[in-house]
Amino acid sequence: MENRPVGARQARELLRVAFGPSVVALVVIAAVTLLQLLIANSDMTGAFGAIASMWLGVHQVPVSIGGRELGAMPLMPVLMMVWGTARTTAAATSPYGSWFVTRWVIASALGGPLLIAAIALAVIHDAASVLTELQTPSALRAFGGVLAVHLIGAAIGVASRVGRRTVQTTRLPNWLPEAFRAASAGVLALAGLCGVVTAGSLVVHWSTMHELFAITDSVFGQFSLTVLSLLYLPNVVVGAAAVAVGSSAHIGLATFSSFTVLGGDVPALPILAAVPTPPLGPVWVALLIIAAASAVAVGQQVARRPAPVHIAAAKLVVASTLAALTMALLGVAGGGRLGNFGEVGVDQTTFGPGVFLWFTVIGGLTVAMTGGIVRRPRRARVAAPEPGPEPDAESEAETELDPDEVDDAATGPIVDPEPRATRQEPETPEPAAVPDVAHDPEEHFFADDFGADFADDIGGDTGADTGRAPTDDEPRRPAD
Repeated sequence: MENRPVGARQARELLRVAFGPSVVALVVIAAVTLLQLLIANSDMTGAFGAIASMWLGVHQVPVSIGGRELGAMPLMPVLMMVWGTARTTAAATSPYGSWFVTRWVIASALGGPLLIAAIALAVIHDAASVLTELQTPSALRAFGGVLAVHLIGAAIGVASRVGRRTVQTTRLPNWLPEAFRAASAGVLALAGLCGVVTAGSLVVHWSTMHELFAITDSVFGQFSLTVLSLLYLPNVVVGAAAVAVGSSAHIGLATFSSFTVLGGDVPALPILAAVPTPPLGPVWVALLIIAAASAVAVGQQVARRPAPVHIAAAKLVVASTLAALTMALLGVAGGGRLGNFGEVGVDQTTFGPGVFLWFTVIGGLTVAMTGGIVRRPRRARVAAPEPGPEPDAESEAETELDPDEVDDAATGPIVDPEPRATRQEPETPEPAAVPDVAHDPEEHFFADDFGADFADDIGGDTGADTGRAPTDDEPRRPAD
């Protein structure tokens, strides 16, 4: 355990959240920029302006050089920035901490990058006065991009720590974490399968990729092309996902879909050798299987805990909506203007709705077929018997039961003919009053007939000694 006070430890964690990912990105960008300038035997006049521009480019802020706008930025750096922000935010958030501390963590995750963005804008503006080709980006666009990237990362990090507690303590439905998990499974399945297809397409078009690598003879140039291709790999995967769900991707005038391909100028980037070339073969229609397989993954996650039909449908719709929004956001972030080639991106009017329809329809069939829907148990209603005429006591005494009826009555259910609330319990009679007893003890004695007969047998008298006279019915004994 650390011996530092609690306040100092929390301040250190907040500083790490505020500046950790951004400073790491700045160090990597500075190393790459200085290495490029050193290899090109260039002076360091615009080094700081280039570093600041690249840092803003990581947050999807367009960079303008010589009147040409580079808006289609690679997705790999921004995904790494989101991951770094989410990780540091989750490490500083306690699952059982107060909301006051959690708000401070989120504020730190947003405040630090915004401060660096302001410094970067000032550096670019100062460098633009020396390098006339470098233009200062829009401040609103710069702050908006930085805020969006780090807000998404902070939201993911905080939700991973306090998401379940928030669901339990608020009126949110308890199946909401399951919907998020299903959406994540669908997005990862779609991206992973499209990545496999991209790798297979690169193998098929290996000669084209070799020609693109041959545009430079230096080893460092080929290494730079390899790194740049890896940075743009998520962009190509998003384009393949758009083709898989029935939408289309375009690079300038070149358009790609599962049903048609329109040729055009494509940048000389080795990763773009994976795009299909006209005429389109029937194998590319098999990309629709990827969308169906990803929808099956969503349905399986929804069906992990069977639920009634309305809850299962709600989970499926929420998961499909979240997945569609995520893919549409990736499509927007990975698109933009690419110099003289024109606009690069996916067709947003059909991309998001296509993901939603595939995940909802095929996912719903998967939920129904895998037993993800259960029926509510029906409540048994027991009707009270109608009161009938009371039988007479004499008829009950004279009526004999049949043996079969006796067995049925013994094994059948026992139904209380009268509700317990209205049942009248018999009243207990009050004890009778005990009469007073005389205090003379002789009054409690009594003589029975046995004593009289015993006296007759001993005395032999006919009742003289016993005090009673024999009756006419009794035989008289002779005298001795």
